[in-house]
This record gives sequence, structure tokens and C-alpha cells, in this order.
Amino acid sequence: MNKTSFKRTLSVILCIALVAAMALCTIGCSNNTEKESPMQGDGGNETAEKKPSAPPKEVGEGKNSFDFTVVDIEGNETAFIVKTDKEIVGEALVELGLIEGDAGPYGLYVKKVNGITADYDKDKTYWGFYVDGEYAMSGVDTTQIEAGKVYTFKVSK
Repeated sequence: MNKTSFKRTLSVILCIALVAAMALCTIGCSNNTEKESPMQGDGGNETAEKKPSAPPKEVGEGKNSFDFTVVDIEGNETAFIVKTDKEIVGEALVELGLIEGDAGPYGLYVKKVNGITADYDKDKTYWGFYVDGEYAMSGVDTTQIEAGKVYTFKVSK
């Protein structure tokens, strides 16, 4: 085997090893079960240990029912089972006093959830709205209640 052929074979072997190593790294890094918006961080809480939560508190009355969770800045969760005759998640939560906010050009800007205020102007925190663990693609004031869905507000930074 001449020198050029040996170098070419060695280059091919090294390329294959590099591709295999990259594939293993990609597979190993893709097991993250918590998803969040690409435009949103969680304020450095990724290492925070999840606190155990109490059983869900049932609130309201009505034919529609959905699970609602509040996650504060420390990662503490408060769970509710919301019962309402409303068809929109935001309308039900406002009616029961679980959320408060200001109407703006893009809908309801939620500032307080379950008595906890997130003030972006003060400390760069805000309430992120999630549906089944995914960052919501619509505002809480336009999201239809769907059976089996879990709606969450999480303080984000």
C-alpha cells in the first residue's frame, strides 16, 4: 500500500468515527423530557429540584373541567382542577380569580397567577403559558378548553 492510499483510508476511517461520535452525542442529548419555548429561559432553574406538590384543589362549578398548574419561581407547583361553564381557559381562570392581568394589543397580559405577581419591568420575570408542557401557541384568552389537556402558568425569566 502506498503512502497516498494509506492517508486516504485513514481519512475515511477517521471521518466515519467522527460521524459515529456525533450521532451518539446527539442521541444522548435528545432525552430532555421538559420542553420550553426557544425564546424563553427558565431563569437558571434547570438544576432546581422539583418540589413535591399537594393533591389538586377543585375550584369552580360547571360542565367543563380541566387541570391547571401554577409553577412559581422556585419550581413549587400548585395544582387545580377547574370546573366551569366557560369555553375559554382565560375566561374561566379570570372568573375564578386565579389569574389577573391587563388587556393589551396582543390579548390578556397576565401579571398575577394564584396571588403571585411576575413583573417584567421590575425583575424581568413573566408568566409563560403552557398547554400539555409545550409553550402555548395562543394566548390564554383565546385558548379553547379541551378535555384532557393540562394548562400551566410558569414564572420565567
